[in-house]
Amino acid sequence: MKDKKDGPRSAPSAAPRKRVGARGAKREKRVLVVDVGGTHVKMLATGETLPRQFDSGPALTAAAMVKRVKRLASDWRYDAVSLGFPGPMLHKRPVSDPPNLGAGWVGFDYAKAFGCPVRMINDAAMQALGSYHGGKMLFLGLGTGLGTAMIVDGVVEPMELGHLPYRKSTYEDYVGARAVERYGKRKWRRLVADVVERLTAALEPDDVVLGGGNVKLLKTLPARCRAGDNANAFAGGMRLWESTISAPEAEAGGKNESTLAVRDTAVVVANPEQRAAKKLPPAKKAAVGKKRPAAKKTTRTRKP
Repeated sequence: MKDKKDGPRSAPSAAPRKRVGARGAKREKRVLVVDVGGTHVKMLATGETLPRQFDSGPALTAAAMVKRVKRLASDWRYDAVSLGFPGPMLHKRPVSDPPNLGAGWVGFDYAKAFGCPVRMINDAAMQALGSYHGGKMLFLGLGTGLGTAMIVDGVVEPMELGHLPYRKSTYEDYVGARAVERYGKRKWRRLVADVVERLTAALEPDDVVLGGGNVKLLKTLPARCRAGDNANAFAGGMRLWESTISAPEAEAGGKNESTLAVRDTAVVVANPEQRAAKKLPPAKKAAVGKKRPAAKKTTRTRKP
């Protein structure tokens, strides 16, 4: 009598099965979110609840940042990295070294250094993405400087509004961290209210979020504004690997869902004359900001 185990065996599958969850869905991507700031570098991974951080500063290079992040997150498991960068970007890459950090951020191979796929985004845009509830939202980050971003129907538009001219300098110089020390909290709050009013009137958003570490210094929020949270940067970093983003109404069963698209920042020229020169043909650029030479006077004599 043959054993029941003997008999025809099924052919082995052509390819290994993918790991799926209980409902047949693909395993969730584990993301390490790294938020690089002028004073701290903060990180959080999928499935973790307590962020970790270390001090940054003028000596922190890109290579040193990656080395310290990997060391601090050595016991976390992740498949990809979302990196919030404190500066303008083009084609998802930094275009200049951050003013408050060290050198070596431009041209650095982040994916090779981390050993996994990396998606970079402006740090203000990442926090904005985590704060987004739908529609047209303006994000203003009151931190070391002034981080700015807009999201319109799921399209993320990082901006550098903090470098636009304001009074005798720029917006950032009047509402950034140094302005708190220079003018005191009372005057700084009035300046923040004025800047918010001006940018809101110009951009006409449906929703205004004030984030960054210094939002806690405001006694009352300007009209039509809500307070963000630095923890929203981690939520934004997680969303960066999703194809769609849903507002809370959609997560509760509504239909407020948008396709996610992240656009590059445009480098804003602070000097109005330089901005005007940028729009002129090359032949006329040299004339901008310079006085025209006075026309020579000519005298005519009548013939007798």
